[in-house]
Amino acid sequence: MQREITQPTVLLDASGNVETPGYAKKPFYIYDRNAVTAKKSRIKEWDYYYVSNKEYALCLTIADMGYVGALSISVLDFLKPSQFTNSSVFLFPMGKLHMPSSAEIGDCGWKNGKVQMSFENDGVTRRLKGVYPNADKKGTCVKWDITLTDFPQESMVIATPFDKKGYFYLNQKINCMRAEGSFSLNGEVKKFCKEDSLATLDWGRGVWTYDNTWYWSSLQTRLSDGSTFGWNLGYGFGNTDAASEDMFFFNGKSHKIGRSEFIIPGDSEGKPRYTEEWRLVSDDGRLDCLFRPLIDRYEPMDLKVMCMIPHQVFGYFSGECILDDGRSVRLDNELGFAEKVHNKW
Repeated sequence: MQREITQPTVLLDASGNVETPGYAKKPFYIYDRNAVTAKKSRIKEWDYYYVSNKEYALCLTIADMGYVGALSISVLDFLKPSQFTNSSVFLFPMGKLHMPSSAEIGDCGWKNGKVQMSFENDGVTRRLKGVYPNADKKGTCVKWDITLTDFPQESMVIATPFDKKGYFYLNQKINCMRAEGSFSLNGEVKKFCKEDSLATLDWGRGVWTYDNTWYWSSLQTRLSDGSTFGWNLGYGFGNTDAASEDMFFFNGKSHKIGRSEFIIPGDSEGKPRYTEEWRLVSDDGRLDCLFRPLIDRYEPMDLKVMCMIPHQVFGYFSGECILDDGRSVRLDNELGFAEKVHNKW
């Protein structure tokens, strides 16, 4: 059994540990940065938005990771296919970004040199704005102004402890928001129309252990009948005895499923072949999908004592997903991503 939190709950006890580990379908966990007992240099806070349609996507991150901060961007073209990624890094933010204590409301933004990024959220509408000169390291300037609405009634929230005192991970994923606006590449405009574009927020706060490897997959799509469907799948991060983060989203409602597994060719032998076909399944049989990779966003940083080695793979999912009431959702080449990431920091 996985523990569901159904009422407002203080996240951390007096020692800075997760008081009641579990998952929720609404933001019931109350986060207070001042309740964290770890050093400020170890606190990690980030907002990551993924905005997409079937032709292209824009990924934006504002992150305060304690001793380092970053404004990050990825632009993906699913038709070519191609991608580029860049990060504007600065030292020792340690709370200066004033990241919101809730994913439901609150603004954040920062300027680092000529790179500017802001996420405005009044609780009704979210607006993502910014400019990133030389985003592809080849002279391309990216500008964007995107508005997100139609927030789902439910989402995925999880509070995960680590087997170390004062360490924790609070995460909320909000999938299938309606997106409208545009971004430009040296003046070439790419539009997001509300009829075909969606957005997901990955909102995280926590204190992590030094060396971690995790698996994560996210999907957002509009089905042929107009329904929205998405998922959040993942594991490998912290002590998940109380709950996993595996969940489907159908027309704004969350459907909790069993624990997922990403079957990557060669992964069990320590030599994963990321561009070959994967399979994603759950232990309760409610998820069984094949994943056909299109783009492997591989942007490693390996300094040995510190590393970030991500394989974020975008591609197409096909298979079956079973909702809480037994209804079947069939996916046929629906666009999303799955990743395996190794971090030491």
